[in-house]
Amino acid sequence: MSQETLRTLLSTARYEILPTAGIVERVGEYVAPGREITVTASTGLTLEATLSTAEQLQALGFRAVPHIAARMVQGRSELTEIVDRLAEAGVDRIFVPAGDATPPAGGYVGAHDLLVDLSSMAAPFQHIGVSAYPESHPVIADDVTIQAMWDKRDYATHLVSNLCFDPAVVTSWVARVRARGIELPLMLGIAGKVELTKLARVATKIGVGESTRFLRKNTATFTRMVKPGGYNPRKFLDKLAPVLDDPAMGVAGLHIYTFNQIKDTEIWRRKQLAPLGGAEEFTSLQ
Repeated sequence: MSQETLRTLLSTARYEILPTAGIVERVGEYVAPGREITVTASTGLTLEATLSTAEQLQALGFRAVPHIAARMVQGRSELTEIVDRLAEAGVDRIFVPAGDATPPAGGYVGAHDLLVDLSSMAAPFQHIGVSAYPESHPVIADDVTIQAMWDKRDYATHLVSNLCFDPAVVTSWVARVRARGIELPLMLGIAGKVELTKLARVATKIGVGESTRFLRKNTATFTRMVKPGGYNPRKFLDKLAPVLDDPAMGVAGLHIYTFNQIKDTEIWRRKQLAPLGGAEEFTSLQ
C-alpha cells in the first residue's frame, strides 16, 4: 500500500479495550490524549464498568467510545439515563452492538431496536458505529447479519468490522458490502500486537462464563498465535493494500483490538510509523 495510506491509518488508529481494573491508568501511561479509545460491554464486566471507564478516559482527554450493547439495556428509560450520563461527560460517540446477554435485559433484542429508540431522543452523539461481520457470526445466520447491516445504515455513521485473519475474505467482503449499496465508512477491525499468554490472562479477568465466550469468539486469535511466525498485523495490512488504497472501498480507519495489551500495541504502532515520518507525542516507551 502507499506510504501515505499507511501513515494516515496508523496515525489515526483507534484502540478497543476491555473495562478491567487498572486499564484506564495503563491507557493514560502509554497513549497520548486525543486518541479514540473504544470500551467494550459484556455481561461479565457490566455496563456500569463500560460507562465508568469511558467517563474516566474522556476526562483524561481521550475520545471515549463506550459500547452500548442493546441486549444489556433494560429499555428506553435506562437508555435515556445512559444518554444523559454520557452527554454530561462530554462523550459524543458510541458503538452499538447487539451484545451477548441471554436472555436480553429488556426489550432490545438487537442493535436496530435500540438505534430506533435512540433516534427519537435528543442524543448528543455525532458518531454512531455498528457491527459488521466479514466472516459468519457464531450464532447468527449470514443473511440475518447482511439484512441487519442494511437496516441499521440509516441510524449509524460508520461500520466497525469484527476480527478476521484472512485478507482474501476481508477483500471480497468489503467489495460485496459496497456492491449492495451500503456506503457507510468502514473502520477496519484488526488485532494488535497480541501475545498469547497475555491474552489468556485477560480472559481470566472477565468471569468464568464470559471468559468461555471470550475464548470461543477469539479462537482464530489463539490459533494464529501458536502457529510458527504467529500473527503479524503489518503483514496483514500489506495484504489488504488493494482495499486500503482504493477510495471506493471506503476504509476510513483502523479499529485495533488490543485485548488490553496497550503498551505492546502502542510500541508496534509507533515502530511502524517511525520510517513513515509520523509525528508522535511521546518519544519513547520503555
